[in-house]
Amino acid sequence: MAQTLGVRRYALTSLLIAAIINLGWVSDRPSKNVATGAPQPETNVALRDMVAAGRLSDLRWPNFSDYSVQVKSFYETSNYASAWLKDGEPTQQATAVIEVLKQADSKGLNAEDYDGSRWPARVSGLRQSPSSDAQARFDAALTVCIMRYISDLHIGRVNPRHFKFNLDVGPKKYDLPAFLREKVVNGSTIEAELDGVEPPFAGYKRTQQTLARYVALARQDDGEQLPVPAKPIEPGASYAGVPRLTRLLRLLGDLPADADLPDGSNVYAGPLVAAVQNFQKRHGLAPDGRLGPQTLKQLNTPLTFRVEQLRLTLERWRWVPYQFTQPPIVVNIPEFRLRAYDSAGKVGLASNVIVGKAYRHETPVFERDMKFVVFRPYWNVPPSIRRSEIVPAIQRDRNYVANKGYEVTTAQGAVVTAGLINDETLQQLRSGKLQVRQKPGPSNALGLVKLMFPNEYNVYLHSTPSQALFAQSRRDFSHGCIRVEQAAELAAWVLRDKPEWTLERVRNAMQSGSDNLQINLTKPVPVLILYGTAVVDEQDQVHFFDDIYGYDSALEKVLALGYPYPG
Repeated sequence: MAQTLGVRRYALTSLLIAAIINLGWVSDRPSKNVATGAPQPETNVALRDMVAAGRLSDLRWPNFSDYSVQVKSFYETSNYASAWLKDGEPTQQATAVIEVLKQADSKGLNAEDYDGSRWPARVSGLRQSPSSDAQARFDAALTVCIMRYISDLHIGRVNPRHFKFNLDVGPKKYDLPAFLREKVVNGSTIEAELDGVEPPFAGYKRTQQTLARYVALARQDDGEQLPVPAKPIEPGASYAGVPRLTRLLRLLGDLPADADLPDGSNVYAGPLVAAVQNFQKRHGLAPDGRLGPQTLKQLNTPLTFRVEQLRLTLERWRWVPYQFTQPPIVVNIPEFRLRAYDSAGKVGLASNVIVGKAYRHETPVFERDMKFVVFRPYWNVPPSIRRSEIVPAIQRDRNYVANKGYEVTTAQGAVVTAGLINDETLQQLRSGKLQVRQKPGPSNALGLVKLMFPNEYNVYLHSTPSQALFAQSRRDFSHGCIRVEQAAELAAWVLRDKPEWTLERVRNAMQSGSDNLQINLTKPVPVLILYGTAVVDEQDQVHFFDDIYGYDSALEKVLALGYPYPG
C-alpha cells in the first residue's frame, strides 16, 4: 500500500512538473514561440540579453541605451524572434535596409554611424559561422542601426533644445517599434518607405541635391589657395591668381563654361569680374567685383567646409515642424533674410532683416504664432536695456528722457513723467518699480509698425528709422528683435485676408494714423526664426553665410562625440 501510494505521488509530481514546464513557469529547454508554437532557437535568449544590456560591442557606437526601450518593445512583440534572418540568411528586407544604411552620406548623415562599411563583413561572417550568437548580434545590430537612421533622418540626431533652441521635435516622433514592424520588416518597398521619413520641404530636397554636387566638386578641386595681396585687386588690374580663380569659378558655376577669356593673361577683367560678383552675391558679400580680404577668404574656403555647411543645414531642416496651420514666415538669422510663404509653398514676399548682435544679444531660435499688428507702436524698453543703457544715460543727463521722446510709466502704463528726472524717479527706475517707453513716431526704435508673436524673449518683427543699416552685407545690429526692411509690405501680407487693409492703407496708418493701433489677425500666422548657413533658393542657386553665432561649430562638436546624442 505504501509502495503504491509512493508511486502515485511520484506520478502526480511528474505531471505537476510537466504542467509547470508547459505553462512556461520553469524552463529546462527553449520556450515556444507564442505566435507560431514553434521551438524558439537559442538566438532569442542571446537577443534578450543584448537588448537588456543596452550595449553591443560590434557597433561603431556600442552604447544604445537611449534606444533600449524601443528595441525591447520591438522584440517583445515577437518574443525575441529574429526580425532580419530567415534560415540563417538575411531577409530581402534586411538586404534592402543595409543598402540604405550604406548610402546614408547622400542624406547628409554619416554612413559609419550606422556601420555602413561593416555590413559586408557581417553578412559574410554570418554565412561562414552561423552560430546563434552571431545571428543574435547581426539582428540586434541591424535593429539598432535602422532605428537610429529613421529617427536621425526624421527629426535629426541632436535635440535642438540641447542648444536652447525653442523648437519641439517631440510631436513628430515615430512609434519606432511599430513603424519598423509595419513599414520595414514586413514591407515591400523599403527604400520608398525610408525616403518618406524625410522632411517634406522643397528647400530640403534642393539642399540634399546640392550636397551631392558639392561632394563631387570637393573631389575634383585641387584645393590651391589664391594669393592674398596687401591691397584689394580692382577690376582691370593684374593678379597672379587669375588661372586658379578661373578654374575655381568655372568649377562652381559662377563663370560660364563658354566664357571667353584671353589665354595666358593675368589681367582680372571681363567675364571673370562678373563671375566674382555672382560669387559675392552667393556668399553674403557686397557684389563690388573687388578681390578684397573677405572675398578672398570665401574663395579660399575649402569645398569640404561647404559640404559640412550643407550637412549641418540638413540637420536643422529636420528640426522644423512638418505641418503648419497657415503658411509660415521664416527668418534665417545668418542670411539676414525673411521669407513669407504662400499656400503653394512658394515665397510670396522676401525682405532683408537686421538681427541681434553676435555675443550677448543673439536673436533666439524658436517658433511662435503671430497674432496681431500694431501701427505707430510704443516701444516698451526691456528691463535689461533699461538697466544697462537708459538708467546710466539718465544719470549723465537728467533731460535724457525728454530729449529722446521717452516716458517714465508705472507697471500699469500710467505716465509718471516725460520730462526732467528727479532722484526719486531715478531710484525707482533703477529698482524696477518704474518703466520706460518711447512714444510713437518716426524716431521710435520700432519704427512705425510692429508684428507681434507673443513670446518669452520679447522678440518681434518691426520697422526701423535706421534704414541705412540695410545696405550693410552683415546685419547683426539689434538687441535681439528683428528689423524688417519691407515692413509695410509684410504688414499688408499678413493682413491680406482683410481686403480693406491694402498696402496704401497700411502706409497711411504708419505715417499718420492713430498711435498704438492694434489690428488682430483673422488667423494666426506661424513665425519660425531659424539658423542655417547654407540656403539653396528656388533657382537652385546655393548661398553660404558666416556662422555668426557659432552654432554650426557647436553642432559639429556634439555630432563628433557620437551616440548617444543629447535627447
